[in-house]
Amino acid sequence: MELSSLLRDLHLSSSSSSSEKPRPPHPLPPITELLAHLQKLLIGAAGNPSESSKLIGQVQRLFQTADPDWLLSPVSDDEGTGWAELRSAYRSVISALIGCAALPLCEDDCSSLDAAAYQSVPSGAAAVCSALTALLGHWREGGGARRAETTGLVLAVAPPIYLFSVTHLQVSVFWLSQVTRPFLCPFLPRLLPPSLLLNDHYRPENCMLGVRCLHHIVLNTPAADLRQFNRAEVLYQALFKHLYTSDAAIIQPVLSCLLDLLLVLEKPPSSSSSSSSRKPCRHDDVLRLVLTHMEAEHKVALRRVYASALPLYVERMGVAVCRHLRRVERVLLGYLEVRDPPEETSRLKMLEVLQRTSKWAWPRLADAHGHTPGPEVMILLSLFTKQIICFLQNKMRKILNI
Repeated sequence: MELSSLLRDLHLSSSSSSSEKPRPPHPLPPITELLAHLQKLLIGAAGNPSESSKLIGQVQRLFQTADPDWLLSPVSDDEGTGWAELRSAYRSVISALIGCAALPLCEDDCSSLDAAAYQSVPSGAAAVCSALTALLGHWREGGGARRAETTGLVLAVAPPIYLFSVTHLQVSVFWLSQVTRPFLCPFLPRLLPPSLLLNDHYRPENCMLGVRCLHHIVLNTPAADLRQFNRAEVLYQALFKHLYTSDAAIIQPVLSCLLDLLLVLEKPPSSSSSSSSRKPCRHDDVLRLVLTHMEAEHKVALRRVYASALPLYVERMGVAVCRHLRRVERVLLGYLEVRDPPEETSRLKMLEVLQRTSKWAWPRLADAHGHTPGPEVMILLSLFTKQIICFLQNKMRKILNI
């Protein structure tokens, strides 16, 4: 069976929409027979990067050109047996396809390979990813009338595909980002554990990928499914512990993800209409810890990250921010006192925090001892305004070349 001639036949078949156009000279073989042949070819080409790259390109064109009904046509008359054979055949050929982009093996567990040994891995992984994308896209087109069988087929090939994706982490994030509502929910038991493993990775860049995966899952999964089996609480605990880190690149996506996850776990305090329903909750725990870290933080990058996230949390808390007024006041004064050139990002965000706090908690701004933060804040606002005016004047002079 020549793959090049088969591709030519498939091209003729896909283009023959009218009687004038040519038809393939030979009938197409059963899909299971072709998949078994492809598996042998891919296994034989696994050690040769140039040959495997050419073969993967042909496989991709095959998946792009073939009729979706032919790709999803079991051979056996018995539907149960036929679909089982088809699932097994696809799983085998996908495993062989992924083997063409496998990482090189070391001689033993203690040694390491030279960087040149990994030179062909990225291009091979990209080619395999393109072929798998073409196949899964065709399954989606042809699986409308056979939704249950197609779902079973996807579940059968999901483990090797996701193992391939996790091995190549960037590919893993790409694959997960392509699955959105409502298609993500059925695969949640298979997607959540690897994402949690990435979230716990010791390398910061991989940890960030894990947080991105978890955030995508939170945004594209119904709240009821996340609360089922206590999944949302597991996600909350996995993300909350990152608030104790000092890496700004991790804190930023974690705070953003927690803001969306908290809506799954509980109603926002700002939506409560009665004081009896405004009991301390997880929103309070996150805001309390963030304010505590902000008071003692001296790193510029972290101060900016915290300052950018604080207005959103204050707005989410609503009038319940009164429980944290003391800490908010100390953070406001501390951040307004310190300059943050050249854009004054932190101080501008603190002004936004002051505006939102005044909007929700103005009756409580004076505490039980009659003390009000007004004078201190007004003095700092006056100094800050003068500095902003000087900053704008210097900018204008540079623009006008004065």
